[in-house]
Amino acid sequence: MEQPCIEVKSLKKYFEVGQGKLHAVDDISFRIGKGKTMGVVGESGCGKSTLGRTIIHQHESTDGQIYFNGKDVTHVKGKALKDLREHMQIVFQDPYSSLNPRYTVETTVKEPLMLSKRFSKGELGDEVARLMELCGIDERLRLAYPHELDGGRRQRVGIARALSLNPDFIVCDEPVSALDVSIQAQVLNLLQDLQEQHGITYMFVTHDLSVVRHISHDICVMYLGQLVETSPSKELFIRPLHPYTKALLSAIPTIDIHNMQPRIQLKGEITSPINPKPGCRFAARCPYATEACHEPQKLEEVEANHFVACCRCKELNS
Repeated sequence: MEQPCIEVKSLKKYFEVGQGKLHAVDDISFRIGKGKTMGVVGESGCGKSTLGRTIIHQHESTDGQIYFNGKDVTHVKGKALKDLREHMQIVFQDPYSSLNPRYTVETTVKEPLMLSKRFSKGELGDEVARLMELCGIDERLRLAYPHELDGGRRQRVGIARALSLNPDFIVCDEPVSALDVSIQAQVLNLLQDLQEQHGITYMFVTHDLSVVRHISHDICVMYLGQLVETSPSKELFIRPLHPYTKALLSAIPTIDIHNMQPRIQLKGEITSPINPKPGCRFAARCPYATEACHEPQKLEEVEANHFVACCRCKELNS
């Protein structure tokens, strides 16, 4: 089996809060192949963004292992962490707050190039121009400030900054959710073109299932800090197996009036992520829950490359 770009094993990230520990990321394991895109979907607050930020060390993990190109980078510090961050970058959700309002486009893109000390003063200008052209930013905007740009152009600047040091892995933290639909398509196509040209590996965090279907090779479905289903993208949309995944997919709008699918309405209280009890965290909202669901659930391969954390999965999908 080919060595993956990213592999996490039993990764955990807990936050200390007044009532105990908030389990933001709890015992998550997956692999992302080189040059592939792993989509991570789920409701707001399920831990998607925290997972991505923990992998790139914006948050330090509570437990578990993180491997980058086969090397254990779980506890890197100092110069080793600085070097690692040149290979692991992030594109943030909000293209306005993630940019320094006092920096022009040129300064924003140039800053990581200067900090890396890879380029001479004479080379910096040419490299900035190359990155701007690569990301579709017009040369006339070189001295523009973030407030002078629309959301799509601001996000292109964020992408150019993330690409500046030629990273192998980028966490895309809902990079198109704040953009108009027409601009979303342009940014998604840009990310896919860059992946084809440079072999970049993406972890694409989103709550928009239409977007993740378009860009991802594989998809992980998260619920309250845990993975409940992982599968190749096409397979997940054709044959979802976990009740939560089915509910998510039923919420996708459709214009096919001759093939309307019934909306699955979820009821019940959402389990608290603070000191959660063992067992399926979706059980309180699941119409198929039984006593067995209160036991710890583990991801199991139900079909080829299709993993589900549900003790009733085979029974419900037979």
